[in-house]
Amino acid sequence: MPSSEKIISPGVFTNEIDQSHLPAAIGEIGAALIGPTVKGPAGIPTVVNSYSEYQLAFGDTFRSGSNYYQYFTSHAAREYLKHGSKLTVVRIMAGSYGKATSNVQKGRATNTTHTGSSTTQALWTAGNTSFILTALADGAIMNNTTGSLGWSQCSEVREGALENGGTAGILYKSGSKENIRWEISAQRPKKGTFSLLIRRGDDSNKRKTTLENWNDLSLDPNSSNFISKMIGDQYWSVSDKGSGDPYLQQIGDYPNKSRYVRVGSVVETPDYLDESGNIRIAAFSASLPGINSGSFTGGADGTVGFDAFGRSTGTANPAGGYLYYNAISDTNAQGYNLTSDNASWEDAIDLLGNADEYDINLVLMPGVTGGGTGGDSLINRALDMCEDRGDCFVIADPTLYEASITAATSEAEGRDSSYGAMYYPWIQIPDADLGTNVWVPPSVVMGGVYAFNDKIAHPWFAPAGLNRGGLDMAIQAERKLTHSNRDTLYDASVNPIATFPGQGVTVWGQKTLQKKSSALDRINVRRLLIKVKKFIAASSRFLVFEQNTNATRKRFLSIANPFLEQVQSNSGLSSFRVVMDATNNSPDLVDRNILYGQIFLQPTRTAEFIVLDFTVQPTGATFPE
Repeated sequence: MPSSEKIISPGVFTNEIDQSHLPAAIGEIGAALIGPTVKGPAGIPTVVNSYSEYQLAFGDTFRSGSNYYQYFTSHAAREYLKHGSKLTVVRIMAGSYGKATSNVQKGRATNTTHTGSSTTQALWTAGNTSFILTALADGAIMNNTTGSLGWSQCSEVREGALENGGTAGILYKSGSKENIRWEISAQRPKKGTFSLLIRRGDDSNKRKTTLENWNDLSLDPNSSNFISKMIGDQYWSVSDKGSGDPYLQQIGDYPNKSRYVRVGSVVETPDYLDESGNIRIAAFSASLPGINSGSFTGGADGTVGFDAFGRSTGTANPAGGYLYYNAISDTNAQGYNLTSDNASWEDAIDLLGNADEYDINLVLMPGVTGGGTGGDSLINRALDMCEDRGDCFVIADPTLYEASITAATSEAEGRDSSYGAMYYPWIQIPDADLGTNVWVPPSVVMGGVYAFNDKIAHPWFAPAGLNRGGLDMAIQAERKLTHSNRDTLYDASVNPIATFPGQGVTVWGQKTLQKKSSALDRINVRRLLIKVKKFIAASSRFLVFEQNTNATRKRFLSIANPFLEQVQSNSGLSSFRVVMDATNNSPDLVDRNILYGQIFLQPTRTAEFIVLDFTVQPTGATFPE
């Protein structure tokens, strides 16, 4: 009975006590994937929810010299997103890279095509820009123009023509499917509005492929259709790079609604129309963009990259060119030197260390392998980050292609962590986009195995064996391991990828890199703890700053116990106990503003070693009961 209620005369008094509060379920949790991509924002963790969304943001195939390739990043994304629904991608670029831009010019009422350069024609002079469009993706692949393409290379241009007919700031008429162009398709001076199309880079004026259509845009900052409000002008910048504690800083005023561009340097026309609907200042109409179209220039790749035609634009030129697939090394991993170019990976790993910002449970870095100075350092950094977070797990590749079993076991024996695992050997998978078979390190496909495991079972089930560890996409493993090979690998905490006749290539182990023999030397137990800790920590956040009373403790128990009962019913726990009461919350702890709880778990173990005794008995013998 509430103490404030005053009861004088006899009667029946009722109160409502609502204890049915259900904490909000934790959001979708997925993997983080770090590596080079064809396009996309560099160094900025970006969430995609399907492989088609990944392709749109980061691309897939690219040309290097006369051949076509895909980065391991694309293959890993495809495998994971077959079964997972959330993937945080961090694109790696190194050196001095940048975004392509284009100046959208004022006032021309006739159809004129120009480049993003301010020197192409006399019309495009300083002060004649209405606004600037900046591609959201970094790199030279977003450029449709160059000052170095000669007439001898016009065979690369669709329909054999250059749109501006000149030699300076030449526009690739065909561009590429990876980049974009823009068009002002309508201008309405009486209303102060115009229409902007974002088109695919490989279309033409006769066969347009419109990606986005923005109608009734305005340069008036007081209008609801102000171009910066409609398209967006915000972008993320990584601050304190290389410090060990980088963070993202958002710049700009309006969130991005376009998937391809942001707006900047707008020549504003405040209160374009007066109360009578007339142009308030006649000169304002001259600031509107003219009906014209254009492309982007100025994008740079830094160390490694290609233009729209697959020609190298990066500053790194290793002997023999960039190496891919099974040819990679520590100093030439898809073009990157993992020692001298490692700063971008380090910043990506450090950014993902912010558990409040990035809700992940798995880290993949395909192309970063052990056995070299750069690769070893990055794997160790990722393991340290996951241990500091306490809620995610690294799948690391121990060796390069054609490395020995001894090399793989040496890499695992040099580490001691329950927050990571290694697999051996490499496997061959088909590349449907290129029509070829390619060799990839285990981490490329293991993300998909974990996602499949979680989809048909739970994280506390082993992502191994014929039921959940089959690599149905694999053509073959690099080598067919014998039983003795598997013993050697597993004894050193390297999980074998075995090949069985009629059953194909299969993951045949689930050990973490932990040296100590305990429940946490198994992947399913570590992932059980990650799942339980994530849920209870996220759900208990509602109790922070509540009164430290018995009622609050009961609220915690009402959160933890039902969840753990569910885990137990789904074969994750054999038993458990949660304690949060006066026995472990002493007056001293309460006075220090601490609410203390203890959760005792007995994880369900997996059957990894099935021992069967076959006893042959003579005729007439009696079978034991």
